[in-house]
Amino acid sequence: MGTEGIQDKYVNPYTDFGFKLLFGTAMNKELLISFLNALLFKEETVKDVTYLNAEHLDTQEYDRRAVFDVYCENEKGEKFLVEMQRGEQQFFKDRSVYYATFPIREQSQRGKWDYELKAVYIIGILNFTFNDTDEDYFHHEVKLVDLYTHKVFYDKLTFIYLEMPKFNKKEDELESMFDKWLFVLRNLSSLFERPRALQNRVFDRLFEAAEIAKFNPKELGGHWDSLKNFRDWYSVMSTQLKKGREEGLKEGLEKGLQEGLEKGLQKGLEKGLQKGLQEGLEKGRKEECFKNAKKMKQAGIASDVIAQVTGLSMGEIASL
Repeated sequence: MGTEGIQDKYVNPYTDFGFKLLFGTAMNKELLISFLNALLFKEETVKDVTYLNAEHLDTQEYDRRAVFDVYCENEKGEKFLVEMQRGEQQFFKDRSVYYATFPIREQSQRGKWDYELKAVYIIGILNFTFNDTDEDYFHHEVKLVDLYTHKVFYDKLTFIYLEMPKFNKKEDELESMFDKWLFVLRNLSSLFERPRALQNRVFDRLFEAAEIAKFNPKELGGHWDSLKNFRDWYSVMSTQLKKGREEGLKEGLEKGLQEGLEKGLQKGLEKGLQKGLQEGLEKGRKEECFKNAKKMKQAGIASDVIAQVTGLSMGEIASL
């Protein structure tokens, strides 16, 4: 392993290892409880959580298997799925809805059951944006709503999405626990010392758990493997993005050049036709004037009268 990454003091929460270390282990569950309360309830509503098996295989053989980063329930039996999503997917929203079916269907009971469900929360921490219309709108809370009344129709299913690239608050701008948690998630791996704004018991535990120098050999190996995967993924995504931009630029230039040539040719053709038509009409009019002037001269009409009628000069009339 050598000294690779020694410049990082704290683990990267965007890696699988880092996220599950901080939020997916029983010894750090107070961090998850604090985060859930700050995100969803703004007060200490969740008192305790129990971690559930994050890997589910549905009862039907043809159903897909879904793997979540963190899956737990609180003391009320309410379910929480928390996922760190590093890259955008074409059907990300569909995927979230699909995931929501697991904690819903597993609540079914044998025998007599009245279909009463416990609340389900799907939480996506996104390292990308899917809504570029508003740079300040990064905290999405989605529920089933009656479009006529604009009121929540069903309050036991909630989707939360956090577009992390849009969160840009500085340390001196942090006000709520929600702000502080998002600041930590966005900046933890780049910090070299603990910010003054994060001085409380919960963040005492977080910075202690996240310090790479305190990892045991097994944790250190997991950290490096996960970090390598994260860097490989980032490199592939960056390469594809750069390649896509270059191909888009090349295609745009070629298309623009082709359209420019076609428009220029069309414009030149139209201009040439117009000029030719005008010159042809002018030439035809001139020839008609000479023809009429010659007849008038042969009829003995005075040259000055012919000039006034046809617009020809005296010299042109004399040459007839």
